[in-house]
Amino acid sequence: MKPILKRNNFLLKSFAAFFLFVLIMGCKNSQISGLKNGDLLFVTAKETGLSGAINNVTQKQENASFDHIGIVEKGKDGIFVLHAAPKGGSQKQEMKDFLKDQSEEGQRVMVYRLKSEYQKSIPSALEKANSMLGKPYNFNYILDENSYYCSDFIERTFREDHIFKLEPMTFIDPKTGKTNAFWEEFYQKKNLKVPEGELGCNPNGLAASQKLERVMELK
Repeated sequence: MKPILKRNNFLLKSFAAFFLFVLIMGCKNSQISGLKNGDLLFVTAKETGLSGAINNVTQKQENASFDHIGIVEKGKDGIFVLHAAPKGGSQKQEMKDFLKDQSEEGQRVMVYRLKSEYQKSIPSALEKANSMLGKPYNFNYILDENSYYCSDFIERTFREDHIFKLEPMTFIDPKTGKTNAFWEEFYQKKNLKVPEGELGCNPNGLAASQKLERVMELK
């Protein structure tokens, strides 16, 4: 009798684990299928390194702390994220691979959506985004026409309809009132002057736009 009970208990535990896995995957797939063309995916910032340095000088809201952004494109052949990243430059990446990359880095993905009155901008924005694929990543974070960084890629995507705007960049640590040490060393190594006050954009600035609404977190 005991061996039978043990076997039944094992089967019940195995079934419960399998059911939980199916339930989680079903919820995740449901979330992804609920995405719309033109949705913007914001990736949460880390606390250290380049990610932390970006966030230190750009964070605008307590509940919004981001260091990367991409735009969703849904088609017959799948769901993709168009974005500019250090690895691969401006690219069209499958959603599952994009989410896997963020998960491996311990970062979360938040979905923002253009408010209804701005949705008409999406078709031309996606067309523009596709036309920019293949360009290298802009590691200097100083605007040019031959390479793009993540928020720069998205701002250009919607530039024709003025959804976002370029603003004077700052590299000042708000806690000290001085140039953030990371950025000072970063540009010193490149033999470049810190581009304080030059036009640019960043994920936190884009997330603060009144033309967007926060929809959900992709889990």
